[in-house]
Amino acid sequence: MRILIADDYQDTVRQLPCFQRLQAHSVDVLTAPLHDRAAFVERAAPAEALVLIRERTHIDAALLAQLPNLRLISQTGKIGAHIDLAACTTHGIAVSEGAGSPIAPAELTWALMMAASRRLPAYHDALHAGHWQATGDAHLGRSLHGLTLGVWSYGKIGRRVAAYGRAFGMRVLIWGGESSCTQARADGFEVATSRASLFADSDVLSLHRRLVAATRHQIVLDDLLRMKPDALLVNTSRAELLAPGALLAALDAGRPGQAALDVFEHEPVLDPQYPLLRHPRVLATPHLGYVEQASYALYFGTAFDNLLAFAAGAPQCLANPEVLATSSG
Repeated sequence: MRILIADDYQDTVRQLPCFQRLQAHSVDVLTAPLHDRAAFVERAAPAEALVLIRERTHIDAALLAQLPNLRLISQTGKIGAHIDLAACTTHGIAVSEGAGSPIAPAELTWALMMAASRRLPAYHDALHAGHWQATGDAHLGRSLHGLTLGVWSYGKIGRRVAAYGRAFGMRVLIWGGESSCTQARADGFEVATSRASLFADSDVLSLHRRLVAATRHQIVLDDLLRMKPDALLVNTSRAELLAPGALLAALDAGRPGQAALDVFEHEPVLDPQYPLLRHPRVLATPHLGYVEQASYALYFGTAFDNLLAFAAGAPQCLANPEVLATSSG
C-alpha cells in the first residue's frame, strides 16, 4: 500500500522500532505542517492509507473528495472531532482506531503543576541570565502539600492526577458527570458541592474533560473569575473547553493568578507573539501530553498493526465497520 504519515513534527516515527513493520509498503512521512489545503492534497493524493497522529490532521468531506485513492485512515489512539466519520463512511473509507494510555498525559499534568507552582521556568531563565534566586519580582513559589486540588472529570487521566494529589498531601475535589462523582466517592475522594465551588475553592484546578459538542466552550469567563488570585489553572485536555478569549481575559483580570497549558485552540502555534505565549503568568508546552517514547510505541504499534491487518484483507478495530458493507456492495 501507499501510505502517508501526516504531521510528524519531530521526524520521529521513522526511528521507532515498529516502523520496520511497514517495510514492504511505500511510506511517505510528512514532517512539516502544510497549512495550505491544496499542498496537502497534492502530497496525500497518491495515498491509499493515511496514518494520523492524534488530532493534528483534520479530515472532512471536502478533503476526502480530493483523495480518490484513499481506502483507510489508521488513527493513533481514539478518533475524535478531527475526523468526520460519517463522511469517511460515505466515501467508502475505513477508519481504524487504537487505544491510548493515561500515564504520559497525567505525568505531564503533574510536571506542569509543579513547575508552575515552584516558578521553575522563571528561576531557570534568571539563572541562565546570571541572576541567583532572583526573577525580577518578589513572588515565591509554593508547595502543593496542603493545597486544594480540583479535578474536573474523573476519567482515566483525572483519576491518576487525583491520586498524585492525594500522595502529595493535597485536599482533592472532584467534579464532573454523575458517574465520575459516584466513582470518586467510592474511591474515597471528596466531590465538590457545585461547579461554582470547584472554581472558588481550588488552589490548583486541572481540566480533564473530553471535548464533545456539550463541553465545547463550557468554561466561561465568569467561572474563571471565581478562582483565587493565587490559583493555578492547568489544561492538558483541550483548549476548546474554554470559551474563546476567556482565559486571557481572566488572567489579565488577575483570577486565576497563573495558567499552565499544553493545548491551544489552533495548533501548531508558530507565532511567538501569540498572546497566551507572551503572557507573563502562563507556562506553556507544545502539546506534549502523549509525546514520549512509551506512548509513541503504543500508538504507532497499534496503528501499524491495524493498517497491516487491513492490507491483508482482515480489517480490525474499525470505528465505522458498516463501511465494509458499503465498499463490498
